[in-house]
Amino acid sequence: MFPDYQIGDVVRLRKPHPCGGYEWKIIRLGADIGLECLTCQRRVMLSRRDLAHRMKAFVKRAQDEVPSS
Repeated sequence: MFPDYQIGDVVRLRKPHPCGGYEWKIIRLGADIGLECLTCQRRVMLSRRDLAHRMKAFVKRAQDEVPSS
């Protein structure tokens, strides 16, 4: 029903933040999901349902990052 989110995912929302940014990084998971604007570093909390409704696409998935040795 809801997309599988992970900490570190970067998502694009449908409407811009007042600073003009569309991209947000997921910083907290739980009943609510914590997001940080990549433009102004403002942090907000959204319910999973609200995020699923407002999200347009995944920009970068956390699992795509390769740990460096």
